Amino acid sequence: MSNLHDYFRELLIREKQPHCELIHAWPPKLRDEIISAFEKSVSETAVKGSGCSIAELTNQAAGNKVEKYIVSKLDSGLSGFSISKCRGAGYPDQTLIQNTTNLHMPLEIKATADWKDTDTIRRVITASSRKLRARFSEPIHHLMLTAIYSGRGKGFAKIEAIRLDFLEPTTPVNVRFEASVNHKILVEGHHYSKTI
Repeated sequence: MSNLHDYFRELLIREKQPHCELIHAWPPKLRDEIISAFEKSVSETAVKGSGCSIAELTNQAAGNKVEKYIVSKLDSGLSGFSISKCRGAGYPDQTLIQNTTNLHMPLEIKATADWKDTDTIRRVITASSRKLRARFSEPIHHLMLTAIYSGRGKGFAKIEAIRLDFLEPTTPVNVRFEASVNHKILVEGHHYSKTI
């Protein structure tokens, strides 16, 4: 098992990019301000207990709809911070902005219908540093927000809890650099193939 600091360092090497720090430790004061802002927003927007329809959606589509719903609700009640879409493909989906300092922080939103402390299902963070390098400058503090909801089988997502994970350079991660192919590679490859 690796940690986020080592993962980002290896990722930059694999991408043939110059060294830069892509993750920094959270200052306790900033972390506490974010917690306070989100607690206030959750309370004022009454997001817990509220919900949205996810009838006839795949698990992925349901999660995406819950994520969009959560961002809209929470952003409307945040004080001192705002959430903005982080344009482009890849990590992160959103940016958390501290209004007084204009500090931009990667914010990844996840949704799950069943949080279990012992669950080992993968939750992918990123496989590329391109968007991080293009959109964020040091210090870079990573926040993961998980919307925990119930009612999946009933076609309605009721928000049960909001979990904030303040990712640190020492946060452990599983790393899996994948090998893949595409049609062009298969056609141009020096191996035997047969189409029947």
